[in-house]
Amino acid sequence: MKITDAQIHLWSGAGAPPHHIRAPFTIERALSAMDEAGIGRAVNCPAVWDPVANEYAEQAAIAHPDRFATMGWFSLDSSSGPSAVDAAMSRTGALGLRFLLYAAEAGPILASGALDWLWSEVNDRNLPVALMVLPEHLPLIGPIATRHPQMRLLLDHLAIGPFDKLPQAAGHLDALLSLAEHPNVAVKATGTPSMATDDYPFGSVQGVLRRTVDAFGPERTFWGSDITRMSCTWRQCVTMFTEELPWLKGHDLELVMGNGISDWIGWT
Repeated sequence: MKITDAQIHLWSGAGAPPHHIRAPFTIERALSAMDEAGIGRAVNCPAVWDPVANEYAEQAAIAHPDRFATMGWFSLDSSSGPSAVDAAMSRTGALGLRFLLYAAEAGPILASGALDWLWSEVNDRNLPVALMVLPEHLPLIGPIATRHPQMRLLLDHLAIGPFDKLPQAAGHLDALLSLAEHPNVAVKATGTPSMATDDYPFGSVQGVLRRTVDAFGPERTFWGSDITRMSCTWRQCVTMFTEELPWLKGHDLELVMGNGISDWIGWT
């Protein structure tokens, strides 16, 4: 089984937030750790705190096209437009976009239609776009997905924040799972150990994972680690899915562990 991590961050500079490792997570460091954990390749979401992370992502994809692909970002300010999408998608290894909208002020922006130009561009280009949103903004995602059926949306971390713990962390699960009715919406089951209230193999999160796979199916539920903020090892992030979920086996397991995300973003 070829394992693809649906979300990591590579960066070479300083400035990482305190819930991530503070030292740069370089290409070489990632490759060594991936080999040790048995991970074939990873989708790099360039670190938003490093202003040259998109350039560094391109370096990774050029040097190791079989190990790294990119979902890049740009600033969503008044100067943004179709040319920003052109620039992002022209980079070697770029397969889609990813934006961090995990803030209270993102709600009015999503509701106002201020980003409709972006959704239209992504829809017209049939691109995948990943979003990290607050749980209270999940009801805004369905109408966007409906209006732009060719846009392939990915919701990061099951919309669970880095400091959220069960049971509160899953308080929005019904709202998240209701989005499964939209065939162009998928979820990343990334960073799930962070919400656990117990140690490996994190049995406290199994119920959330099973409900998610039941709703979205294994073809729209993607394993990943967000490893630079995990307290467990990368190998444990893998084996909690491959060895500790008795209800996830065979073809379904292969989809969750890499084939699904590869199909969704077109990483052949």
